[in-house]
Amino acid sequence: MGIVGNLTPQQRQSFDSQGFLVIESFASPAEIEAMRKRMDGMLQAFDPTTTASIFSTKNQVQLTSEYFYESAEKISFFFEEKAFDDNGNLKQPKELSINKVGHALHEIDPVFKEFSCSEKVSSLLFSLGYKKPVIIQSMYIFKQPGIGGEVTPHQDNSFLYTEPKTCTGLWLALEDATVVNGCLWAIPESQKNGLVRRFIRGDDGVYFDRPSPSYDQKDFVPIEVKAGSLVVIHGDLIHQSFENQSSNSRHAYSLHAVDTDGCKWAEDNWIRRKVEPKPLYASGQT
Repeated sequence: MGIVGNLTPQQRQSFDSQGFLVIESFASPAEIEAMRKRMDGMLQAFDPTTTASIFSTKNQVQLTSEYFYESAEKISFFFEEKAFDDNGNLKQPKELSINKVGHALHEIDPVFKEFSCSEKVSSLLFSLGYKKPVIIQSMYIFKQPGIGGEVTPHQDNSFLYTEPKTCTGLWLALEDATVVNGCLWAIPESQKNGLVRRFIRGDDGVYFDRPSPSYDQKDFVPIEVKAGSLVVIHGDLIHQSFENQSSNSRHAYSLHAVDTDGCKWAEDNWIRRKVEPKPLYASGQT
């Protein structure tokens, strides 16, 4: 039996064709429980009065701050846009108000690091053709009941650009993801059309270098998955998620990898690290 994470030729062909791939039961129930329990503990210890940072895919320029920039090498907490009332107070408990936690869980926290740097994750990346992969960011995404906001159509290469382009998203469902609670949607084969715009960090903040194209929602297909399933996402694939309209959350753990062999990290990416990330290794490497 092969190593979990090694893609079969059929899986690789499907990924190359469609731009995404679902691998069922990639994470064990024990791994899911460990990550969810660890995040529960982080939220209990988190003091929401220390930050009021909000994460948005619509209004990034105004809402970006040093807190966002510094999160590249920290564990930072970001609230939902609808979490606060007109007076700036949380409308519900902090545990139900958080949008995501990121972006260095995979480096700092032992529980998330164990999964992120596991042999099955590295094997998956090497079977995709990576030479010297690094996990460049990680996010625990909550998609809260009722207020879990939409994520507008985007491509991961827009935010994590290398020359040549090498970003791959690894989206792990920690709960069942359905159409009702805000699962991923994607336009199959859209990665073949290339990158449409970039997310730039300039002297005056962050911005997209061009407007978003308009997309026909009929072209998107839902990616409904069970807890433990991993969705592998090509960096140029157009994907999105809608608001959570259910009474159930939709927790997920998301990783983004880039190659560092023969590839250059763009200096105008939003992530500007002070310490170089450590590469993952193939089985047998040291």
